[in-house]
Amino acid sequence: MTIAASWLDYAIIAFYFLGILWVGTLFGKYTKSTKDFFFGGQRFSWWLVAISSIATVVGSYSFIKYAAIGYRHGLSSTMTYLNDWFIIPFFLLGWLPIIYFNRIQSIPEYFTKRFDRRTGMATVAIILVFLTGYVGINFYTLGVAMQPLIGVNLYIIVVVVAIVGAIYMHAGGQTSVIMTDLLQGIVLLVAGLLLFALGIAYIGGFREFLSGLSLEERLPFTQFNRPTDFSHVGIFWQDAAASSVAFYFMNQGTIMRFLSARSQREGRRAIFAIVLIFMPLAVLAIANTGWLGRSMVNLGLIDVAALESQLVASGAIDPGEGLEKHIFVIVANLVAVPGVFGFVLAALTAALMSTIDTLINAVTAIFINDIYRPFLKPDRDEAHYLSAARITAIAATVIGVALVPFFAQFRSIYAAHGMFTATITPPVITLILMSIFWKRVTPKAAFWTLIGGSFLTLLGSVLAGSFDWPWLIYPFAHGIDPAGGYNYIRALYGIVVSLAILVSVSLVTRARPESEFAGLTIHSLEHARRQFKGGEPNDHAIGEVIEVDFQTQPGLDSVVVSAADMTRMKANDGDILYLADHRWWLGGLRSLHIKASVGDVSEGHVLISPEALEESHVDAGRRLKLEKLI
Repeated sequence: MTIAASWLDYAIIAFYFLGILWVGTLFGKYTKSTKDFFFGGQRFSWWLVAISSIATVVGSYSFIKYAAIGYRHGLSSTMTYLNDWFIIPFFLLGWLPIIYFNRIQSIPEYFTKRFDRRTGMATVAIILVFLTGYVGINFYTLGVAMQPLIGVNLYIIVVVVAIVGAIYMHAGGQTSVIMTDLLQGIVLLVAGLLLFALGIAYIGGFREFLSGLSLEERLPFTQFNRPTDFSHVGIFWQDAAASSVAFYFMNQGTIMRFLSARSQREGRRAIFAIVLIFMPLAVLAIANTGWLGRSMVNLGLIDVAALESQLVASGAIDPGEGLEKHIFVIVANLVAVPGVFGFVLAALTAALMSTIDTLINAVTAIFINDIYRPFLKPDRDEAHYLSAARITAIAATVIGVALVPFFAQFRSIYAAHGMFTATITPPVITLILMSIFWKRVTPKAAFWTLIGGSFLTLLGSVLAGSFDWPWLIYPFAHGIDPAGGYNYIRALYGIVVSLAILVSVSLVTRARPESEFAGLTIHSLEHARRQFKGGEPNDHAIGEVIEVDFQTQPGLDSVVVSAADMTRMKANDGDILYLADHRWWLGGLRSLHIKASVGDVSEGHVLISPEALEESHVDAGRRLKLEKLI
């Protein structure tokens, strides 16, 4: 058996690159301001947000590392992706309404408003390290997957992919990210599920597939604190409490994705769809090659010795390293015919690019909104900031490529990713959650939680890496054998020490008056809603979504609607309406938030200014749909 792609596979990969490049640059026309570049104009439907978010969750590292975990531990690898359910109440009741109604553009902005500027600036440094590190991990993983197939230097592969991503990011920002991620999310889910079906057929059926797995490999969970390198409690604290909370609450890319939703209601629908529908599909799509590979090895369908010799000879692995790192490509090459294999490799590329584009856009948003605009070049026009954002996106791509050699030092991608997440995220996620739900958190407590928590978490990670000094992590280890290392329990240690700093300093220092951070905790959400609307929210029952024809009239600062249509929508004068092209499948691409006013127009017709029509991108002659938001 050899691992190789055919000319047809290469042609499909090339066609995919060209297609993504075309789709991404196509949406540059929807980007006229930094609001469009970073948040897509707050116009998109829940299903666009949900599917594109899954494409962001499933990075190229996901296919490689979760296939490796599935190969080593069987079906229990699903633990890593199915722990998100517990965050739904915190996200729906706390974080989502706070960021949406306050139009929070970044975590540093939130901490600056909630506490003070120095806390915001400390967060800038931490989050930029977090995001750029993620960029480097993804670049490295794709290089690892593609190198043994095409025989090209890993860094050449990384640079080519980086150039393609930078081009469409430069053109369209968040709109290009969402639309390309929609396509890439569909591709990676279809490809992953197709591989599972092909693998089952190759083995001879689902019963035969299961017979190739031992009883332990068929269990959905590992034991509570064993094995030391993949215990149930360790994975919960690392992947659920640290990684998942970081993804939904701290990851700037995710925040921007939910802020691009047309309403808070659409954001709620999106999070339910992500956690309850698309995440289970995603884990099946990305981990199944590991399960298939383990079953094939146990059934004698893969010649392990021959493959290891081939990979060692090609330089893809070191002697004795094993097949784990390349099991995804091995199984895909084995079960997929030429053409299908190229489609699967295109999905791997899609996973990388859909994560990279979101992360780069996030790095750009933080740099422009939290450093460049307030400190370096204040009071410039939108064209200047938009140009600076595009240049920053290219710079962030270059930095991500430069970080690849650092992550190449780790033998295990999963270990590198886990160590990185558990070391960086605990202080920030602890502070976010406590800031939302506890009014008593003080500015001094917030600042020292970030500084002290980061130092102690880093110290714990360093000491946990030495079996001679496990004492700092030991009290949190849940009985995990120290001989196996505490790689997966660092996150709990980081959360506890950060929480201890936050609570103790808060209790001995003075809190800000609530009036100074109104709307930034769950206790004052009504203030945030009033601020969002610019008046009292209309909480009457949601009315009809109506379709209307329109005419333009210069000088209007609202959309003029008939009294009858306002009644049908249960809207009042001054309410915010969602105005969009009536075609649902556009997902809000041609749409706008705009205030309503009652005027002398006939039922089924509205008046709108030419400027608002241009901002909405609705074509002349198209019908509009109107919906009351708040």
